[in-house]
Amino acid sequence: MSFNTALTGLDAASKNLEVISNNIANSNTSGFKRSRAEFADVYAASDFGGSGTETGKGVQVTTIRQQMTQGDITYTDNALDLAISGGGFFRMKDANGGVVYSRAGMFGMDRDGYLANATEQRLTGYQVDTEGNVLPTLGEIKIDTADLQPKASENVEIGLNLDQTSEAINTAFSPDNPKSYNFTTGSSIYDSQGSTHVVNYFFQKEDDNMWNLFTQAADTGEMVGDPNGYKIKFQNDGTIETITNSDGTTTYVDNTADPAVSGQIDFTISSNALGSAVDDITLKLDITNMTQYDAASGVNKVKADGYSSGRMVSLDIDKNGTIFGRYTNGQSKAMGQVALANFANTEGLRPVGDSSWAESFSSGAPAVGAPGSASLGFIQSSALESSNVDVTEELVDMIGAQRAFQANAQIISVNDELTQTVINMRR
Repeated sequence: MSFNTALTGLDAASKNLEVISNNIANSNTSGFKRSRAEFADVYAASDFGGSGTETGKGVQVTTIRQQMTQGDITYTDNALDLAISGGGFFRMKDANGGVVYSRAGMFGMDRDGYLANATEQRLTGYQVDTEGNVLPTLGEIKIDTADLQPKASENVEIGLNLDQTSEAINTAFSPDNPKSYNFTTGSSIYDSQGSTHVVNYFFQKEDDNMWNLFTQAADTGEMVGDPNGYKIKFQNDGTIETITNSDGTTTYVDNTADPAVSGQIDFTISSNALGSAVDDITLKLDITNMTQYDAASGVNKVKADGYSSGRMVSLDIDKNGTIFGRYTNGQSKAMGQVALANFANTEGLRPVGDSSWAESFSSGAPAVGAPGSASLGFIQSSALESSNVDVTEELVDMIGAQRAFQANAQIISVNDELTQTVINMRR
């Protein structure tokens, strides 16, 4: 019977060496998780128990347990290389539509623009709408490489100070007569085709604490908005009291009212004034932060929305897994958000090869969410998770498994000698 006992030891040691060999072979495989062979003794006993002199019948392999500890993070030059710092797995779809999970984040774009790994498993995540807002809809992440469409300007904000010591001007305003205004500035805006235009703003002091604002489309020199100018009245402390149109029928700002009125001057710039066959631009001008102090007139802020068309130059992925396309016009647009999945028992996942796992009964159902939520880790772009195999530890384990194999082989050799002795007794 000791022959059989030794054979179970040989089988167990051999299985242990296979596990160690696989760990060492994958020591440089990104996202690989080492395994450990676990053993239990074997006893032959009846339902009524065994005697006190019962000996064991050997050893058996109970399971090959995966060790799901975090591997080291190594940095790369590829923005689409992703590592998970914390719990969770990338959720991917294979060519047959099946869902697999992995910690290996070596991704790139396939010929259809989807994020995929070398085995053509496509990364899944949350989709976005046309405005780049993330939706709670899971799907394969596709990168839109088309040029970003231009957006016409709608809002302009100007912060400036008008010199309180400026002299009042009684001359009728004319953009061609510098003596008919005290200060001028401008802002760039974009039309519906992404072309840049300039709007000029002229400020004329009418009386103490009273100013007029005139607006002009610089391309054609045509006056836009109220042709008689907008009325700006300052309070004694130099802040704005009211802003109205020329005849006072429309109030844009009134800080004396209860509640105060705080609005924008809105006017339309026609395609003729722009000098282009484009859509008219309806512009809202915000000058509520303008002041009148005893200091030189000057601009401290000019901000206009809108942008020209742009070509995508790079992809950036933040720690929450949101993928942004960066464009030549300085804009960015969300392309999707990486989704991660976690399991109640990660060691129960079923290995399917290619550094991937599949859901099993032992693992439980996946909990899918955005990186950084619940038990899910964060995303590190331009990085990969290394294997969690410690080669030194594996070599030490290999020596132990080798010694166990040799010892069990020696048991068989000894039993063979004993058997031969018994046979020789008949001579």
